[in-house]
Amino acid sequence: MSVVIAIAITAILDFTGYFNFSALPLVVIILLFWFIYRLNKVEFGLKLGPLKYYGYALLYPLFVLGTTAIIALIYGDYSIENVDWSKLALNISIGSIFGILMVLLTEEGFFRGWLWGSFKRSGMSSKRVLIITSILFTIWHISAVTSGTSYGLPLHQIPVYLVNAMLLGMIWGLLRLISGSVVVAAFCHAIWNPFAYELFGFGEKVGALGITNTAFFGPEVGYLGILLNGLFFLWLWNKAKFGEIKKITTNSI
Repeated sequence: MSVVIAIAITAILDFTGYFNFSALPLVVIILLFWFIYRLNKVEFGLKLGPLKYYGYALLYPLFVLGTTAIIALIYGDYSIENVDWSKLALNISIGSIFGILMVLLTEEGFFRGWLWGSFKRSGMSSKRVLIITSILFTIWHISAVTSGTSYGLPLHQIPVYLVNAMLLGMIWGLLRLISGSVVVAAFCHAIWNPFAYELFGFGEKVGALGITNTAFFGPEVGYLGILLNGLFFLWLWNKAKFGEIKKITTNSI
């Protein structure tokens, strides 16, 4: 029920011109269903988690965005002559710092917090929770790229974006899984967003690096994104020893 409500409200806001506010209703939905089902903090993932997983969280955008930028540089698809580096640094810093709270209260709090915890309480396996929450996370993003907002994409790029969105959801889900903390996932998400959008742009908007061939180089909307996000997902999947997750979670309680 909570997922249907979240997708419906977000789609309505996206299609009626309120895209910038479409994630905010998730705050109310999280609080409402958290109150109804009384998830405890461990089930929700409200703990800091081991420090090493923040290293993984930093490594992800560094690997994907850094590699993408280097390859685009090699191919000559860039233009940085008119970049205001001080303004860029300020925007990324503000976005990263305040973004942690924002995504924790919205996307991460809903998909990797409340929804994750409620599925686990029902007895669902960790792998299944990971896959289902990532699929729902992807579906929730469809209206953003199809409703004519500034985040919108040409039709041929939408399937590529959805594959990347699924991979991002799986990666943030794996961080939630192996650390037991939604805060770790929110930290990674908050680092990813400002760096990806400021440097590479969003929708059809070109970012600070001046990369125009986003259909290939876009970390969220390009084929190179699928490759690099996929590689990091496979690496992190190998780190997730699913047989030990239950033991880790139990000890945390």
